[in-house]
Amino acid sequence: MNPFDPSSAAAIFSRREALKVVGVAGAAATAALAGFRVGNAQSPSSDVIRIGVIGCGGRGTGALQQTLSVPGSNVKLTALADAFEDGIGRALQSVEGMKDKVDCPEERRFKGLDGYQKVLDHCDLVILATPPGFRPFHFDAAIKAGKHVFMEKPVCVDSFGARLCLEAAKMADEKKLKVVVGLQRRYERKYRETVARVREGLAGDIIGGQVYWNGGSIWYRGRQKDQNELQFQVNNWYHFNWLCGDHICEQHVHNIDVANWMLDKLPESAFGVGGRQNRVPGQPSEIYDHHAVNFTYPGGVKIASQCRQFPGGDGRVNEEFQGTKATVKIGEITDYAGKLLWRFEGDNPNPYQVEHDELHDAIRSDKPLNNAYYGVTSSFSAVLARNATYTGKQWGFQQAMNLKNQTMPENLSWESKSPVEPDKDGNYKIPMPADYKLA
Repeated sequence: MNPFDPSSAAAIFSRREALKVVGVAGAAATAALAGFRVGNAQSPSSDVIRIGVIGCGGRGTGALQQTLSVPGSNVKLTALADAFEDGIGRALQSVEGMKDKVDCPEERRFKGLDGYQKVLDHCDLVILATPPGFRPFHFDAAIKAGKHVFMEKPVCVDSFGARLCLEAAKMADEKKLKVVVGLQRRYERKYRETVARVREGLAGDIIGGQVYWNGGSIWYRGRQKDQNELQFQVNNWYHFNWLCGDHICEQHVHNIDVANWMLDKLPESAFGVGGRQNRVPGQPSEIYDHHAVNFTYPGGVKIASQCRQFPGGDGRVNEEFQGTKATVKIGEITDYAGKLLWRFEGDNPNPYQVEHDELHDAIRSDKPLNNAYYGVTSSFSAVLARNATYTGKQWGFQQAMNLKNQTMPENLSWESKSPVEPDKDGNYKIPMPADYKLA
């Protein structure tokens, strides 16, 4: 597989696209639907789009509800897969009120780590919402099988996964398959209009910015009776780097993605600090609970990034930027004399729903739509930052991408050995710059 070249990745929302501020409310419902492509076969617009779901947790069930709710789109849930049987039950329960859109008998409900392969035999559009470490392998399999894809962020947790996803993205283009990534700020009208005003030059050139996801502690799932070590880690995936990539990847990727989008560039390097301040007895974890990273972009532009997951302190989840003419907050641009230059007004439809509305429209109208490129580059920007905080060293984007680093094993089964093991006290080693190594 060739090393990743950011300059060839079409990674960022183009200027032309940013200026097309889409009227998204009800867009799919009113669109003239000419025809859609199921796999590689052309079909009439009235045909059913068969939906498969791989990963039936909170985002999997949320995305399922949204894709079944696309106005005017003929859809059926036809297959489900989850590592655990109770996840499949929760997914079915979440669409109890949509029984006319559900055709998923027992024989098309697959539990276990290999269930994803079976779902791909029974769908046209697949939702990929497992723990992020699995995403590159599932995306690659879905595109090879000729399926349209909605996949949650992040799309990778290491350099191997980033390169695999990029190759699959290119294959999706060749097959005219549609791909949407759950970086939903890209589908929110308030964000789109703000980016459009910046592209018009209202704030001048962006010369700096700050992005934040500072909040409280996250969930923890205790060890269940009869679980082996691998089952415990997959069920408690947010606390293991090979599965989630740390919360700078799993969560803060949203804000890092906005920085890449706003600047229309990728970071050249990252340098930062992080650690684990809060250690709860009986809740061993290997991820950090705070990261603070400085990204350097082409032209010397600096973006300061913070993310935190511990109790106390002010919550802050937002993005701010400074231009040569004005400051930018999402939905508002103000010059340095305090004069308001622009403020967002009007409806701001739910971007989680808009993602699916526009995906279905692209499928049925056979419009080009492939978010996987910026899904890769923004996800890997977060991986780059994690490399910096774990090692205590500055890392370049291309330098990190060229690593052979692969934290997620292939072809796991419940009998596989876990990639990380607890010590004699049941704790997991936390990455420390003094001895943390990257391949």
